[in-house]
Amino acid sequence: MTALPYDIDFADELTRDMWARIQSGAPTGARPRKAATLIIFDRTGPEPRVLMGKRHEGHKFMPGRVVFPGGRIEPCDRLMSAAGALDAVTEAKLMACLRRPSTSAARAVAMAAIRETFEETGVLLGVKEFGAPENPPPGAWTDFAARGVFPALEDIHFIGRAVTPPRNKMRFDAFFLGVDASAIAEQVEGVIGPSSELVELVWASIPEALNLGLVAITRVMLRELANRLAAGLDRRAPTPIYLTSRKGWARTTV
Repeated sequence: MTALPYDIDFADELTRDMWARIQSGAPTGARPRKAATLIIFDRTGPEPRVLMGKRHEGHKFMPGRVVFPGGRIEPCDRLMSAAGALDAVTEAKLMACLRRPSTSAARAVAMAAIRETFEETGVLLGVKEFGAPENPPPGAWTDFAARGVFPALEDIHFIGRAVTPPRNKMRFDAFFLGVDASAIAEQVEGVIGPSSELVELVWASIPEALNLGLVAITRVMLRELANRLAAGLDRRAPTPIYLTSRKGWARTTV
């Protein structure tokens, strides 16, 4: 059996690090919004590296933090054409996490992650062999299609899911997806800058990234990825789900 680089109880760690602060806050009544995050990893060097960005200090949500690109799932993400389909195992696992499971809803999770990555970093994940997609939805998908790239889904992996605890002002039901950097078709220049959502991009090894002042759940998902990569990135391996109860965080799998 392959030794995992991070063989610890992440849920217990989250509870120790965050629970007292969470419980000290007043209930907000905020409901979690569906969101998708994409971890791009590069395995061409001696150790895997991941693409991360530093958020603008002026943001209300996680100002100045280093994060993976991502954001809310939007209706337009069901409407954009794509090359191929999600891997059947990945699709089934995503559907198992949705209140109203469907192929379309699972697909929208992956499409949102690709769109948000493009909006925040200028990175287009997909293929150019088929020319430009026809009739893209208005907004970011129109800009994506203008580059002559079809978003591609078959190489997407489901790394994990986490729901922000109650009492937080902003809550997300976040799906953390992953894809190898070989899926990058193009990168648009000028997206990152002092006035942008992300002011800086960095490729970092996982140990380096863990020292960038990450929030707790980002740190956990990064180590979940490291364990997954070490074990061979098998889609059939259990995918972690982090939820909270009255006693703290719990880790289940799908």
